[in-house]
Amino acid sequence: MSKAAETMVAIDPLTKAYPHIHATFRPVMSGSDEQRLAFIDQPRWIGYARAVLALDTLKGLMDKPLQPRMPNLLIVGESNNGKSTLIARFVSLCGHGYVDENAEPVTPVIVAESPPYADEKGLYISILERFWAPYRATAPASKLRYEVVHQLRNCKVRVLVLDEMHSLLTGTPRQVREVMNVLKLLCNEAGVSIVGVGTRDAVRALHTDPQHASRFTVLTLPLWELNDEFQTLLAGFESVLPLKRPSELAEPKMTTLIHTISGGNLGNVRELLQACARDAIVKGDERITVKILASHKHMQPTKGYREML
Repeated sequence: MSKAAETMVAIDPLTKAYPHIHATFRPVMSGSDEQRLAFIDQPRWIGYARAVLALDTLKGLMDKPLQPRMPNLLIVGESNNGKSTLIARFVSLCGHGYVDENAEPVTPVIVAESPPYADEKGLYISILERFWAPYRATAPASKLRYEVVHQLRNCKVRVLVLDEMHSLLTGTPRQVREVMNVLKLLCNEAGVSIVGVGTRDAVRALHTDPQHASRFTVLTLPLWELNDEFQTLLAGFESVLPLKRPSELAEPKMTTLIHTISGGNLGNVRELLQACARDAIVKGDERITVKILASHKHMQPTKGYREML
């Protein structure tokens, strides 16, 4: 057999049929339409430059030595613009619990939801809930504070993530100072780095007190601009959508229309492309077309809600 023939034999049929799909996900193309439709809605990581920077920064916090002033990070961005997905990715890479060389349990990352306003006891309770440890919600703040510090130390937590941190900084100036002093205490007493996740409101609240603002490095996840990076992002999305034909999402006409409908919001891009991919499978097009995109213009961001047609 000639070398050319050997090469042809070695080529995976799925690779030959679906070169536009990432190799990891090509096997799903052997499934039924129902299986491919279900695959579309499964959470999936799409890497991009800003996310890689954020992940590298988060991973760097894991290796910081114990010091009097632990480094903290505040990740901010518009709602539905990839913050939660980024944290989920970080947890999947670095947050799994394990038993160390001393046979002691380690939980390197804890993710807690911030209370709806600047509430010291609410913050303690939210953190304790993540440890599945018994506590009395009616206990005084000092007792709950002791329990939080104990759990953070006992489980050797390196990074404490507080989601929706803009809510935690909502309240009177006195209340905000109190919760910021709590965060300072947790850093000092438990030796953890705190990662706040929220909207730009969190930055504005922090800047009311320069001392507290100086404790956090701010990393912004901006809305996407219509440029080469956005085209690269769309090519990444296309590589994970189980469609039999290439959609060429990175082509200028397609890119412009997707950006117009989504407003450059990452979550809106994902939801738009998922809806279009479902249509493409159900209607038999097997690719996202300008016509399919145009039929989903109702998903264009509005002030506060999108109305389904």
